[in-house]
This record gives sequence, C-alpha cells and structure tokens, in this order.
Amino acid sequence: MKRIAIITGATGGIGREFVRQVSGYELDEIWAIGRNEVKLKELSDTYGEKIVLVTADLSEISGIEKVERMLAEQKPEVRFLINNAGVAKMAACQTFSQEEMIRTIDVNCKAPVLLCNLCIPYMKQGSNILNIASASAFQPNPYINLYAASKAFERNYSRALNVELEGTGITVTAVCPGWVDTELLPKELNGKRVKYPGIVTVEKVVRTALKDAEKKRDMSVCSLFVKCQHMNVKFMPQRLVMKIWTGAIKKYIRE
Repeated sequence: MKRIAIITGATGGIGREFVRQVSGYELDEIWAIGRNEVKLKELSDTYGEKIVLVTADLSEISGIEKVERMLAEQKPEVRFLINNAGVAKMAACQTFSQEEMIRTIDVNCKAPVLLCNLCIPYMKQGSNILNIASASAFQPNPYINLYAASKAFERNYSRALNVELEGTGITVTAVCPGWVDTELLPKELNGKRVKYPGIVTVEKVVRTALKDAEKKRDMSVCSLFVKCQHMNVKFMPQRLVMKIWTGAIKKYIRE
C-alpha cells in the first residue's frame, strides 16, 4: 500500500513549502491539488515523479469528488492531509459579490470538512491532518470578517475533531500563523505601504506545523508574537480588540 500526502492549495506560498518539506518524508506520492496547471507542473519539475498533479477547484463539488474517486480507486495510506487552500480578501463587506462570499465559505470551510471525512478511512496510526487556519481565528476582525470567521470555524472544527479521533492515532492540528511572507501579501493598499507586524517566513510556519503535528498538538502557533496575541485576546474585551485592529488597518481600506 503506497503512502501519500495530500496537499491542497499546493501552488501557493505555504502550500508549496509544505510540498518541499514533506517531499523529504518517507512517502511514495504527494498529491498536489491546485487550480493552476502551469504552477502545478512547476512542482513536478522541481520535486520529480513523487508529485501527482491534481487539477481541481475545491469550491466545486466536482473537485472534491475527483479526490474521492482517486482514493477509492487507489486505496492508499494517507499519512498527511494538509488543507491549505484558502480565500482571503481585505475589504468592507459591502464590496463583496455574492460569488466571492460563497467561494470563501466553500473553500475555507466546506472543502476541509469534506476532505477530512473522505481521508480519515484511509488513515492509520501516526497519520496527520493539518488544517491551515490563522491567527485571525482568535478574535473577530472587521474588514476581513468573513475570512476570520471562516478560520475560527476551521480552528474549532479541527480541535474538536482531534478529540473525536483520540484512540485512533490520527492527530488533527489547527495551524494558526499570523502574517506570513508570501507573494500574496500586497506591498501597498489604497496607495499606502503596508506594515505587517510579526511577519514570519513560510519555512518557519511549515517547519513548526509539522513538528507540532508530530508532537500530537491540536494547535500550532509558530511565533512568540502570535502566542502573545493569542494570550492577550483571551483577556481583553473583544470590543477593544476590534477597535485596536480596526485602527491599525482602516487606512488601507476603501469602503
């Protein structure tokens, strides 16, 4: 039985780094899932025959069903399921189209849940699910309110699922980074250069996440900055937390 890792959003900064680091594990295949065929091909060119390219849009049920068919046909041992695909937009809620709102919920919430349930029957003791949430899951965040709410869902779902799977040897870890230095972070918004406090590298996020999963932790927070943030918002009134957040980012927003 071949041992595999499944990584969604595999062509993005964090997903691509997961591919790089996981490629050093004792795995027969890495199923790299993404929408961009050109970028997927770059992964196989870099990491070789171990990479299985899966072109799929996880906002569509057809994308989920494609993975389901592959699992049913090949019956692999899933050592890692890494739900990294995500949708984010910083803007006032009135600027979102209906399609953008639906896609955010489908990719950030629906897809990880469906993929977890599909993969668990193919997992054994020592298998890991890593759901890439965010430090935004710790509190309500105006102007990324839908994204933050979806990541709160993903964090809570992951930690509860980890409890449900006690005794199986399968660990579920909610990965909650703060700002991560990827090409997706805009350098300017609304004509102003953006500052990202506590920003960390993708290498650190992924390395910490894999170590925390190995230690069977249900949550991974990779920097002291975010750990302090997590502690602060536990004790501060949420109205104050939202006021501080809004004051920091309001200058970047067009309403």
